[in-house]
Amino acid sequence: MPLTFWQVREELSTENRLRRSYYELLRDELDQLMLQYGLIDSYENFHCRRTPFPFVEKRELKPRARIPDVEYDCQNAFLVLFVEDTIPPRYKKYIRFFDVNRTTKANLLGSKTLPLSNKYDRNHKYLESIQFPDFLKALLTVDYALLIQRDPATKAHNRYSLSHFHVRIDWPIIEAAEDLAQDLRYISKDIFERGEKYAEDLQKKFFEYYGLPVMAGGRRTAAIVAAQFLKRLPCISTVYVGSSETRGLIRISERGVSKAVLRKFSMAEMNEIADMHRMSAQTFIKNYVVAKEKNDAIGIFQATYRPTDPARMPDDGKLRELKPDLSWLTVGGQHVMPKPGVWKYPPLPFNIIYS
Repeated sequence: MPLTFWQVREELSTENRLRRSYYELLRDELDQLMLQYGLIDSYENFHCRRTPFPFVEKRELKPRARIPDVEYDCQNAFLVLFVEDTIPPRYKKYIRFFDVNRTTKANLLGSKTLPLSNKYDRNHKYLESIQFPDFLKALLTVDYALLIQRDPATKAHNRYSLSHFHVRIDWPIIEAAEDLAQDLRYISKDIFERGEKYAEDLQKKFFEYYGLPVMAGGRRTAAIVAAQFLKRLPCISTVYVGSSETRGLIRISERGVSKAVLRKFSMAEMNEIADMHRMSAQTFIKNYVVAKEKNDAIGIFQATYRPTDPARMPDDGKLRELKPDLSWLTVGGQHVMPKPGVWKYPPLPFNIIYS
């Protein structure tokens, strides 16, 4: 299958352009919810337990970086799949969404892990519901993944709902790596066609392509396998994942991979950023600082990544040889993010990783 698996806006019908616009609008809102839950709420968990927050070091944000193998109980962990259209039933054996894990009242009340009462309203699962943020937060603690997709019964106005919980990703990692290697023309059909060592190297590169160390834990591995599998759909999708090791929010979409983390900013850095973007220090603090520790401010920093030439389909489409030493990912952007809910102010470019 071609690496460009989704159509750009100019190639869509008027109907699907409207759907794309609505999806992206909802995704903007979901981005805010995930930043709040994955970063700020996690920080509050540490604060409530009077435990120092383990800030991510800038070396951990570099491509091919190794993440410390330490799990933090206070860090919120989650996995969310947000699909522009509806996943066809034939894919249920890989993305396991069935009637038993549909977000019905009976299923939710039957799950002892969910803090929901008998007041549950089925409309809460729809993204336009005012209760959706609370409904989502209640379910984010569930093992495995949550699935948000278009409700096929409401195609006329493209209604989106959190349709399933306890969603397992059952596509083997080796098949996901094989799929990517075929796209990038490192193999023609089978991942073992050039030997076991070559297949092993391709699996390592699969993790690198999505910005993860090869020994990444369960949710993160499930996230990148799901992201690769969802390329089979002729629409865009977004995967959000947070883990107790990374202490951040990883987002995978048609735009690539990004990582958002909490970072301390000194007074000198705050003044530098404010001056650079022609705003007062007070304006920066009001719109970009989520907490304070002594003389430092805490804000959200996001790194976005882009694939290098070896991680793009070759122009001639011919088979090529894998060179494991060549990097597949590079830093594409670095921004200080506004607090969730800030309306007026944009992300601010600021170089941290290589400063």
